[in-house]
Amino acid sequence: MTSSALAANRFQRIGAPGLFVVLWATGFIGAKYGLPYAEPLTFLSWRYGFVTLIFLAMTLLVGAPWPSSRAQVLHIAVSGMLVNAVYIGGVFCAIYQGVPAGIVSLIVGLQPLFTAVLASRILGEKVYPRQWFGFLLGLAGMFLVLGDKISFAGGNTRGILLCLLALFGMTAGTLYQKRFCVAMDLRSGAVIQFGASTLAMVFMASLLEKMQVVWSGRFIFAMSWLVIILSVGAVTLLNMLIRRGEASRVASLFYLVPPFTSLLAFFCFQEKLGASALVGMAVCVTGVALAIKR
Repeated sequence: MTSSALAANRFQRIGAPGLFVVLWATGFIGAKYGLPYAEPLTFLSWRYGFVTLIFLAMTLLVGAPWPSSRAQVLHIAVSGMLVNAVYIGGVFCAIYQGVPAGIVSLIVGLQPLFTAVLASRILGEKVYPRQWFGFLLGLAGMFLVLGDKISFAGGNTRGILLCLLALFGMTAGTLYQKRFCVAMDLRSGAVIQFGASTLAMVFMASLLEKMQVVWSGRFIFAMSWLVIILSVGAVTLLNMLIRRGEASRVASLFYLVPPFTSLLAFFCFQEKLGASALVGMAVCVTGVALAIKR
């Protein structure tokens, strides 16, 4: 194997998952910057609209292939709406409703376990005892990281339901894409996924929100970051990881997002980062290593 092939293989095994975690974690920081200036569904309508245009230009520029059948287009659209509209929409709306970020992270953080259970039944993936131990260890580490940040949700039933909806969206979206969309081109597929999500967000925002935006410098920065870094960079990496790996292994990476988000919040907003959080980060990393090790 040539040195370039070795480097590419190393990136696929280590670099791509690590970069995905880093980029995905910045989404919570971007949301915290941007949400004061627009309601959540309106925010996501603009975000997904911009991303759709970027991927459309990219697809046309390089002549990327489009799906060969209407059924494939529908599958790609459904997978995109589950992740972008249901999962991210649920998270944004829950935070906007006042659910503490720790509660949101904790509920959607159950996704790796749900994905592993369903992947073994729906996709026929074999999940070994070592992996189950890794999933549970990662969950325990996440509790340690978020322990001093979790506060009671204050009877916010609507917000908790939105968190559960987000949990369903990410779990179902990961499994659906692995089952029906493995062969999609990442560029034209993104046009369909984000285009469908844009339509869904615009429709829901027109029913539930005023669709007003304060175009401040801080909002433009947050929007630019979430469009380019998150939706173009992180979501493309996620699609690539789902295509090349087992759904349960990919899902385990989400255990690393809350710890890394806590690190970012420490540096960006001077949020507290205690000894239990540092221990929890080490436990999370160990659990994920066990879960993804072949």
